[in-house]
Amino acid sequence: MTPKRVLVIDDEDDIREVAKTSLEIMAGLDVILAHNSGEGIQKAEIEQPDAILLDVMLPDMDGVSTFHKLQSNPATQHIPVIFLTAKVQASEQRRFATLGIRAVITKPFKPALLAEQLLGALGWD
Repeated sequence: MTPKRVLVIDDEDDIREVAKTSLEIMAGLDVILAHNSGEGIQKAEIEQPDAILLDVMLPDMDGVSTFHKLQSNPATQHIPVIFLTAKVQASEQRRFATLGIRAVITKPFKPALLAEQLLGALGWD
């Protein structure tokens, strides 16, 4: 069986690498990396991942705007998105919930739990 593929969009090199290692080792996922929104949107279209782990705070376009671009594109609107964010205030959580994202994982995340959180949010467990 082919492993599920997850696109991780985050501008921090260490976050991308830790997420990649965690998801590959703990869940056997195939991980694709993008360092900004533009690259992430392009890779989502081309690679057609099974899910996207998207940082909310990105330098070129924030995660909410990136999510809207993904949702408005017929080639990517079906891909479930999980936000990765340090913004944990209740008002932000409510705002994210109204967007239609699958889940929110807070930073800093525990590498040993990231795969479990992602799999549970997507119903892949």
